[in-house]
Amino acid sequence: MIARVLVAMDGSEMAEHALEFALENYPDAEIAVLTVVGVPTWFMGEAAGLVLADDPSKAAESRAETVLQRAHELAAEYDAEINTIVALGTPSREILTHAESYDMVIVGGHGRDLGSRLLLGNVAALVTRRSPVPVTVVR
Repeated sequence: MIARVLVAMDGSEMAEHALEFALENYPDAEIAVLTVVGVPTWFMGEAAGLVLADDPSKAAESRAETVLQRAHELAAEYDAEINTIVALGTPSREILTHAESYDMVIVGGHGRDLGSRLLLGNVAALVTRRSPVPVTVVR
């Protein structure tokens, strides 16, 4: 029986479908939505502002606010409650770290933009290969 489900959301349409899939198929499960704010890297990208923030954790939560607000809106459409988690790091690594506490992970088939997929690799594929629990990829 699936009692605890982790859904990774990044603001993409595929991630929204992943949460809808979880809400439809596991209505009695505890559902947690994880969004990961990237850490600064040599090419910086969106994470550049985190370097300058006085409190990187609060800056990450602020960046994640839009994604988590949408997650709560979707849950409300299903009259469901969800837990939310904001992580700071590499998406695939954070998903895998959190997966250990759940019965299943659900991810979207691809992320929000082509640049992220090319630079960071396919998060869904990496999570599927390395997850300690079953993974469902939603398209």
